This record gives sequence, structure tokens and C-alpha cells, in this order.
Amino acid sequence: MNQPLIEGCVDSYSSAMAAARGGADRLELCANLMIGGTTPSHALFRQVRRGCDIPINVLIRPRFGDFLYTQEELEEMGEEIACFRELGANGVVIGVLTPEGELNRSAMARLIDRAGGMELTLHRAFDMTRDPAAALEEAVRLGCSTVLTSGQAQSAPAGRDLLRTLFTQASGRVDIMAGAGVKAENIPMLHAFTGIRSFHTSARRGAVDSGMIYRKESVSMGLPSLSEYELWRTDEEEFRACAQAVHRLGAGGEVTP
Repeated sequence: MNQPLIEGCVDSYSSAMAAARGGADRLELCANLMIGGTTPSHALFRQVRRGCDIPINVLIRPRFGDFLYTQEELEEMGEEIACFRELGANGVVIGVLTPEGELNRSAMARLIDRAGGMELTLHRAFDMTRDPAAALEEAVRLGCSTVLTSGQAQSAPAGRDLLRTLFTQASGRVDIMAGAGVKAENIPMLHAFTGIRSFHTSARRGAVDSGMIYRKESVSMGLPSLSEYELWRTDEEEFRACAQAVHRLGAGGEVTP
């Protein structure tokens, strides 16, 4: 646990292949990253599975918004977990909260039961909890292998103080993975400051212009703040730079040349 690892956060086949070519150790596959990520389609999972042989963990999130789910949503999430388990996913990425901002132990346990022996990542629902120290202990009791967190801040660099505290508290019982705003240039600093060796990034440099020639600029199909003619994808070279920065971190914490 806590070996140097870089996980590519991807929501398309092209991004998944860019991350794989760039040196990803693992993928977190989702849909709709521009709204924080939702559960991907089974077809996309099968396509990515055919395209690469690195482990794929699947985000299980039925909708945009908070992490307070109805019984019907939890049923949907459980069925999705069972399906991805049958499809050969390495793990699932989940998180459920109570109205009071604590991990919902009973709901999480139901989902974990559907996962069987798959790896379990507690996603950034953790960053919305009232008491991160208590949430970390609950994650350990539930059997999570990884907690993905920005240190309850807008980015991992901004949350580095809490990340260091969480890494110390975890003491090897669960992997603390830094995510949000992770870039090649800040990975060495984050590692040196916190001790963390696991990082999560989409490695996007900027929007890719759409191939559309005719553009109906007066109509929006989604969030008005997002252009219909900008595509956000993982940049292979950016991911490679991140992967190289992570893989230079020795298992014992040293940075190798």
C-alpha cells in the first residue's frame, strides 16, 4: 500500500487511451467529468477494456449533485456495481453521506456487499464530510482500500495541510490518494509535504476545439457556462509528465533521479 501510483480520471475512450499510453497504473472510468463525473456506460467500459490491459476502477454515481441518495438511487447503484463486477472491473469508486455530513455506513455497506472482492475507493464525497478524521476511520472499518481526497479544499495543493494529517492518521491502513489540481509540477511538492505517493489526475491541458463547421451559438444543450464546441480530453504528454513525476518517487519515499 502507498506505493507510487498514478490513476487517470477519464470519461471517454480517447482519454482512457491517452492516459494508458502516458503511463497510467490504473484508470478511474466515469462519464461527464465536467459535472464532477457520473457512472459510465457498460459499452464504454467494454471498449476501454478492449483497448488496454491496466486495471479499471469504475465511478458509481447516478447523478450530478450531493451524495445524499434515495433508496431507489441506492438500488440503481447496487445494480451497476454488480454489472461492472461481472464485466471484469478491478474496483468501484463510491461514496454516500448522511444529511449530517457523515459517511452513511449502512448504505455504504450495502454497496460494498454488491462489490464482492473488488477494490473499493471512497471518492471525494469524503471532502464533503463534517469530520474528516472520523470519516477516515469509518472508511478503514468499511474496508476501503483507497480514499481519494483534495484535503477538503478546491485543490490538493490548497488542501495539503489536511492531506498530510490524513496520511499520518491512515498509517498504511488505507491508501490516501491526492486528487484535484494535480499536475506534474506540483506532484514532487505534494509528496515531499504530505508523504503521499498516490495521485489522481485527468491531465487536461485545455479544451480541444470541436470539428463542427456549422455552429449554432445561440442554443445550449447543457450548462450555459459550457460551450458545445469545446471538448475536454486527457492530454497524453501532460499525463506522461505526471506519470514520470510519480514513478520517480521511491517506494520508501525518496525521489529517484
